[in-house]
Amino acid sequence: MVSYGIASFKDKKVLMLQSPVGPFFKRLGKDLEKVGAEVSKINLNGGDWFFSDKGAINFTGKPEEWGVFFASFIKNQKIDRLLLFGDCREYHRIAHTLAHAQGIEIGVFEEGYVRPDYITFERFGVNGFSLLPRNRPFYDQLNDDKVTISPTISVGNSFYAMAWWAFLYYFFSALLFPMFRFYRHHRPLNPWEIMYWIRSFWRKQWYKVAERTREQTLITQESKNYFLVPLQISTDAQVCAHSPYHSVEDFIHSVIASFAEKASNERILVIKHHPLDRGYHNYKTVITKVAFQYGIMQRCWYIHDQHLPTLLDHALGVVVINSTVGLSALHHHVPLKVCGTAIYDMEGLTYQGSLDTFWDEAPFYAMDKELFKNFRGYIINDKQINGNFYRRLEGMGTFSGLKW
Repeated sequence: MVSYGIASFKDKKVLMLQSPVGPFFKRLGKDLEKVGAEVSKINLNGGDWFFSDKGAINFTGKPEEWGVFFASFIKNQKIDRLLLFGDCREYHRIAHTLAHAQGIEIGVFEEGYVRPDYITFERFGVNGFSLLPRNRPFYDQLNDDKVTISPTISVGNSFYAMAWWAFLYYFFSALLFPMFRFYRHHRPLNPWEIMYWIRSFWRKQWYKVAERTREQTLITQESKNYFLVPLQISTDAQVCAHSPYHSVEDFIHSVIASFAEKASNERILVIKHHPLDRGYHNYKTVITKVAFQYGIMQRCWYIHDQHLPTLLDHALGVVVINSTVGLSALHHHVPLKVCGTAIYDMEGLTYQGSLDTFWDEAPFYAMDKELFKNFRGYIINDKQINGNFYRRLEGMGTFSGLKW
């Protein structure tokens, strides 16, 4: 779909489900209609309704009725293509299965594999469900025209736009709850979500003071002596659907236990909180408890808002479930161990041994830089769109700031 551009949607009947918070799908729908597509949309809650056009259909039934409703809709409307944001939400998983069984082409949007200047758009699925080749020979044989990256337009700071759209989405979801009272969301859905954003802001200010010396210590006296473990958002599908862990806490416990038993006594384990989860969770208690249990209290650090590229430059190794930080680690040529399912977890890029052996072998592991250049170039050219879900890029037209 991306390869042939937005014009390939001409004369197609396109159905949209849930989008990122904000007007992205509404703008996208208008652009699709301009090239001759017939666009439909199904709203599942009040936030979806607020960011949709008047012709959208509201599904107000119970979750167990969704499959029958969706199957009937795509059959009656003769849908050709299905567009959705993420492929692991309960409603999207059911829709994906039914649409795929009917031969409908599916396009899935997701936050960019390469950030901050790209978003992801793939046929069929993303992340663990991506159709990207996972074998080295495919990328080794690519020609320069497949991996050469065009100049990138900088997205800039989209945090405040995202926060505003999120507030409106959750506000109208709560306001219209009586209409969509059976809807089940993957996280709490009410206007009080803004309180988590406010708490996130204040926590960030506090950590600036409380952790003001940590980064300097890590990049000087502890440089190349620590392993970095960036955490993911607690509700992230990479944790819930594409990993062997039941929760972020489960991952923390597993990593600390392995590090305590197998890593050299002089090494330090640095666990970094995800910035977008700052207002929702604090893992200090669980990290302290587990570190104390395994006798590494002094060698297990919990940090929050330090500059990630700088930390990567000085890390001895990085451990992730499946995070975009993994690609950043590869970009900085840091040995990387993936504990979940990741599109970049392959021979030549990531350490293929166990987590237990990674702690001692990381200093001697080197990724193939040429392979990474080909891999990164291919996914940017084939699976990424230069742009942003939450704010338009100046001078790039009406298509939500994106070029297809």
